[in-house]
Amino acid sequence: QVQLVESGGGSVQAGGSLRLSCAASGGTGYRSYMGWFRQVPGKEREGVAAIDNWGVTIYANSVKGRFTISNDNAKNTLYLQMKSLTPEDTAMYYCAADRINWQLLPEYTYWGQGTQVTVSS
Repeated sequence: QVQLVESGGGSVQAGGSLRLSCAASGGTGYRSYMGWFRQVPGKEREGVAAIDNWGVTIYANSVKGRFTISNDNAKNTLYLQMKSLTPEDTAMYYCAADRINWQLLPEYTYWGQGTQVTVSS
């Protein structure tokens, strides 16, 4: 079993920055691949960024150049640094983990409870 707990969400004005954290515990084998997703009510969950144990990353086109995913294995924490935020980035953000490389597909086995990001214009 993998437990994932997100934090760092909040309200920010357009152009601002936030850093999300995801503390992971348990099931080391199921944390080889991790990702960040976001979801707006009434819409499908969208893959934002993903990273594997070797540090290979992938980003959605909508966040390339603005978001950075990183993984501190010593702290068992996944991060998502977000800058140049726009109102379109407003969503609930979730981290996810699996031993299968789902990349940006929302097929991961383990999910956190989410942290809300609200960007005002």
